[in-house]
Amino acid sequence: MGDQGYGLHPPTMARIAREVKSVHELGVEICMVIGGGNIFRGLQGAAQGMERATADYMGMLATVMNALGMQAALEAEGIFTRVISAIPMDQVCEPYIRRRAIRHLEKKRVCIFAAGTGNPYFTTDTAATLRANEMGCEAIFKGTKVDGVYDKDPKKFPDARRYETVSYDEVLQKHLGVMDASAIALARDNNLPIIVFSLDEPGGFRGVLSGEATFTRVQG
Repeated sequence: MGDQGYGLHPPTMARIAREVKSVHELGVEICMVIGGGNIFRGLQGAAQGMERATADYMGMLATVMNALGMQAALEAEGIFTRVISAIPMDQVCEPYIRRRAIRHLEKKRVCIFAAGTGNPYFTTDTAATLRANEMGCEAIFKGTKVDGVYDKDPKKFPDARRYETVSYDEVLQKHLGVMDASAIALARDNNLPIIVFSLDEPGGFRGVLSGEATFTRVQG
């Protein structure tokens, strides 16, 4: 949503698409999982009195809208892309079929997984970790507004310390807020590293791969 308080900001989407393109050009196979909080956040809906399952389904539909927007931005950059939804809606995107998704990667297409896991009570973080395991990914790259994992909020505390590496268990014990507990546990159980970096840093995604950017590695 860029600097807006809501919705989609096309220049921001175009910038993220260029970041993805710069990594795709290295020959890296990329799966993306996109949240929907810029349109509707299930937990907020539930907090306002809406039934949690209904609110979560609305949040999942918001992720499909974002995924379609990102698909358009990537294809404007010349990157072939497929949106794959955990909730079937054949007119706008493909249903999730693991072997078909793997085939898309083999054909050098970017796969965008939408609608979370297709189930309420699970976050986009859990969906990302689940899909990363299913697709045989080597790591999860979590693009955020900060350049890694800190011991406390760096926007509120000038003395906040950034971790170079941190263990899954430490993230859980100290409630570091990298991802929700179920996502961290799933990554830990399958020994899947999580790289936390800033999506706002120009060239940050490619920089992580070259070891030049600032980031935190969550591992065993």
